[in-house]
Amino acid sequence: MDLLRVEIDGKPPTADQLAAVAFGGYGHFTAMQVRGGRVRGLDLHLARLDAANRELFGAPLDGDRVRALIRQAIGGEFPDASVRTMVYGDLPGGPTAIAVTVRPPASPGPTRRLLPVSYQRTVAHIKRTGDFGQAFHGRAAARRGYDDALLIGPDGVVSETAIANVAFFDGQTVLWPDAPMLDGITQQLVRPRLRLPARRDLVRLADLATVAAAFTLNSQGVAAVTLLGDRELPVHEDLMRAVTAAYDAAPWDEI
Repeated sequence: MDLLRVEIDGKPPTADQLAAVAFGGYGHFTAMQVRGGRVRGLDLHLARLDAANRELFGAPLDGDRVRALIRQAIGGEFPDASVRTMVYGDLPGGPTAIAVTVRPPASPGPTRRLLPVSYQRTVAHIKRTGDFGQAFHGRAAARRGYDDALLIGPDGVVSETAIANVAFFDGQTVLWPDAPMLDGITQQLVRPRLRLPARRDLVRLADLATVAAAFTLNSQGVAAVTLLGDRELPVHEDLMRAVTAAYDAAPWDEI
């Protein structure tokens, strides 16, 4: 995707600031799809940034300031955009900065193909920068013709994909994996609005041989899974209608 704009603390970045972002690697972020200057789950994005900032840097993060920086970055030029807001610090105990990047809007496409791989993200509950393993497995999956990697932790426990949450359907009930993972914003929006029986449960790699359907959720939206490793999955139309309806029911918040 083309980078339309990047600002750090509300200003065009200097070379030194860009170097700190490129080579530092210690920080956290949130990613969102903006449409008409609005975003789904804005309060959840701000809460995510604040919680991660307290854990990584020992300080709260002013949500009003974050909103102002995003508004400035998209301006009147980019009301529809993919926006990433990252907080980073290059020295322990030193100051932090907020980087906002603006790219063209994106969507996940209607279906996803997942390649199971043995990997579990460290500090999985934080959407953090610099995860080489996550990127490595995602790219390796792409080279084999898949859209994403399905991360399998110790004892064959399924957690998430490299860039999304994942849920499974046994024909009656939606199964949300109970494992170390990032509780994604789209997952948080869909879960309470989904009008289907659902439970959080341990899902193992061996269980994937019998699931009836699956879907992914991330900032770009929701998508049906059509391939799990070498097993083809049908698109369960009733399931996807319910998941899409739950996602569409989430209100758009003015930034």
